[in-house]
Amino acid sequence: MFTGIVEELGEVTAVETLGDACRFRLRGPLVTEGAKHGDSIAVNGVCLTVVDHEGDEFTADVMAETLKRSSLGVLTPGSRVNLERPTAVGDRLGGHIVQGHVDGTGTILERTPSEHWEIVRISLPGDLARYVVEKGSITVDGISLTVVEAGDDHFTVSLIPTTLALTTLGIKQPGDPVNLEVDVIAKYVERLLGTRGAAQ
Repeated sequence: MFTGIVEELGEVTAVETLGDACRFRLRGPLVTEGAKHGDSIAVNGVCLTVVDHEGDEFTADVMAETLKRSSLGVLTPGSRVNLERPTAVGDRLGGHIVQGHVDGTGTILERTPSEHWEIVRISLPGDLARYVVEKGSITVDGISLTVVEAGDDHFTVSLIPTTLALTTLGIKQPGDPVNLEVDVIAKYVERLLGTRGAAQ
């Protein structure tokens, strides 16, 4: 489990195509500290398994299903990525419950700068709109954010200077894809209510 509090802005150093999969090599001095084979690291909000670790770099295999459902397929050497290690039991939950299981992708539609923050409007797949509510939580490229406005096909978030400086949302531009993970609690509630209704 993750919290959506990005620990480090890392970098893709190599991409190896393996037919129906890819192997990524990524640099992240902080998240690789103490890393070992089999550990999990969220990359732009996607939970990946460490295959190998050497120095401040690690490799991770990404299957075709993940490439299809996320924006990882557009990464190339030099791409910046948000990195987060799983939360440890007993740690503070700084963001919200994030699984690292991407529900879909959106596209940055518009950036509106202000003196101290920036409003970013992002497209929202229709099948995810019911899970997104104003003042609710959403994960964008692994970043736990609060929804400002929720529409049928888009939503907006307000980014503080720290988020702009320390994550990929500080450099992504209109037209760039982002990974989206909606609040898992909303999905469980929907499933439970649907099951209860079917049983009556």
